[in-house]
Amino acid sequence: MGQKYIKLFGGDSINNCNIETELVPEVNILGSSSAVPTRERHPSAQIVRLNGLKIMIDCGEGTQSQLLKYGIRQTGIDYICISHLHGDHYFGLIGLISTMSLMGRQQDLHIIGPPELKTILDLQILHGGMSLKFQLLFYPTHPNEFKKIIETPHFELSSFPLKHRIHCTGFLLKEGPKERHLDIDKMKQYNVPVNQYKIIKSGADFITTDGITIKNHELTNEPDPSHSYAYCSDTIFDPEIVEYIKNADLLYHESTYLKNMEDRAIQYFHSTAEQAARIALMANVGKLIIGHFSSRYENLQPLLDEAREVFPNSELAIEGEKFSIGTEVETLENSKIS
Repeated sequence: MGQKYIKLFGGDSINNCNIETELVPEVNILGSSSAVPTRERHPSAQIVRLNGLKIMIDCGEGTQSQLLKYGIRQTGIDYICISHLHGDHYFGLIGLISTMSLMGRQQDLHIIGPPELKTILDLQILHGGMSLKFQLLFYPTHPNEFKKIIETPHFELSSFPLKHRIHCTGFLLKEGPKERHLDIDKMKQYNVPVNQYKIIKSGADFITTDGITIKNHELTNEPDPSHSYAYCSDTIFDPEIVEYIKNADLLYHESTYLKNMEDRAIQYFHSTAEQAARIALMANVGKLIIGHFSSRYENLQPLLDEAREVFPNSELAIEGEKFSIGTEVETLENSKIS
């Protein structure tokens, strides 16, 4: 495990963060209920695994229990993104931070969220007499504009405005550019030493012993495409967000209600499953995950059916499932992670 340079937008400093190789980016669903938990569903929380990083998006009450249930180490989380300050999206955060400290965490924890969140956390830490063994590095989102918050050679994290009853943002995560594929026949043809393979994969040209420069494109093939994930938390139906999430491989969009409750969705600034699917269609995304289900729905199949009528490649945010960004669905129960 090495350390890589990280460029941070909107923070006070530039920091290093541990990076390890991981082949398939994925989203792990930990919570998918709106407002209140049910017997089967917890408030919003997800883990995104991207290029060796673990990025939590939202942290509702009970998230720690879900992490334990699915074998995800709290101390391994690098970033936590909070979409807005309704309790079902962040009431689990201070408890998670406390547990991380009790478990001996020492590495910095990056927190991205509304500016007011820092004040809340500072008060909780102060009046709770907490003595953290690590730094909280806070990066505020902007309620009214797209904002690139983190950029590294491996990934980018941006926030964008959603329309809810209070300030709320979605998040867009993008992989960095992939390395090019070596053309082994060409490498042999030009007698390229093995110790040059890595820099050539990264884009370097090769100079032969005769001083002839072999351009990189002659030695390599195009890299695999980089993938992206868009997270749209609480929001009324809003086509303006399409420009931010266009062509994402995977989209999570809240779907609190069925379309027969559209009036209620408008009243409380939420979306229906049909509306989420319309956003997915307009944005030309690869796959849609619907979630943030009202507790009134014990059977979620009607919400899925409604979404699939508009956007067939839709799935339910069932807790315990993981979605590979750009590929297929698996289940956490059958694939414990750490």
